[in-house]
Amino acid sequence: MRTVLRGRVVTGTEAGAITDAVVAFDGPTIEFAGPAEEFEGELPPVEPVLILPGLVDVHCHGGGGFGFPDADEAGVAAAAGFHRGRGTTTLVGSLVSATEAELGERIGVLGRAVDDGLLAGIHLEGPFISVDRPGAHALDRIVPGDPAMLRRLLERADGRVVSVTIAPETENFDELGNLVGEAGAVLSLGHTVADYARSAHALWRGGRISVTHLCNGMPPLEHRHPNFLTAALSAAAHGVAVAEVIGDGVHLAHGTVRMLFDTLGARHIALITDAMAAAGQPDGHYRLGSLDVVVVDGVSRLSGPDGPGAIAGGTASASDVLRHTVFGSSVDLCSAVMSASGTGARLLGRAHRIGTLRPGAVADVLVTDTRLRPVRVYKEGALWNS
Repeated sequence: MRTVLRGRVVTGTEAGAITDAVVAFDGPTIEFAGPAEEFEGELPPVEPVLILPGLVDVHCHGGGGFGFPDADEAGVAAAAGFHRGRGTTTLVGSLVSATEAELGERIGVLGRAVDDGLLAGIHLEGPFISVDRPGAHALDRIVPGDPAMLRRLLERADGRVVSVTIAPETENFDELGNLVGEAGAVLSLGHTVADYARSAHALWRGGRISVTHLCNGMPPLEHRHPNFLTAALSAAAHGVAVAEVIGDGVHLAHGTVRMLFDTLGARHIALITDAMAAAGQPDGHYRLGSLDVVVVDGVSRLSGPDGPGAIAGGTASASDVLRHTVFGSSVDLCSAVMSASGTGARLLGRAHRIGTLRPGAVADVLVTDTRLRPVRVYKEGALWNS
């Protein structure tokens, strides 16, 4: 059955937004995306909606009450479904630092979700990261770089791992980076206290490079003592690396997000959620991997004897992040959509299929109201019923 959508279309490309436009598809592929006056067919009435490419989230630990580091297959499906219902049509399932046995088991569970089309791949965040910037990673699960272990995990995943977060200062970094590249995955750098020289070496080594949640999990910028963040900003500005940015209004101040867009440009920023099980859920107690987490006023933090500690993942959906970026950080809509969809698609090597609205692309489409609240979601041309 042919679907014809008419409204204000944000293409996700350099073409930007078209005020009165049509997106049409019959099956999984977009047939037409352009001005309504150029559409050859019966035009539906104009809806007061925004029509966007489906969102791409390359860093997400769960949602809807279930976490990818510990949920069973039904829970993984529920978490993926929660995010899809809110506009994320391409979702990478992220794990946290764990033992090899634990990671192997999770790769098996998430791998089946990849095969079923619920996830676009698996992200290993750790365990080869810095104990000095663990964030919400259990210290007893963080280990020095072990190429043999990584090789076994990647072999078990058989192409389903699409991203691996490693700290540049970990042992055997170059060998680990080579293994990630040989597996066709993104080398993501973060949870680090690496100095400037080591950071620059890692960022400019070639291949597909990203920065795991820029500004979070790393020392702040110091103008007399350049560090990882200094090198990461430079690399992203030159297009050598893609900067993940959690634009949820919690991990970064709105003004910081605006500065990053002004400095780096939308093509070099991938908006992410870093969401965990509590996304879309009420305040309360949750788990992130092996750690207890408490959510108060929508903010997830590690639970400890002295009260809430470090931020432990996010509770926003990708459409929430997009909304914060536009209405909180005052980033223009076209730039925000590009970072919420197209940049992640390019990082994953799938820009020829997803991330934009154009003829020949996959019909992954998000329809929102004018405040960017999801109204309808289409995955490969099919209306998603969560």
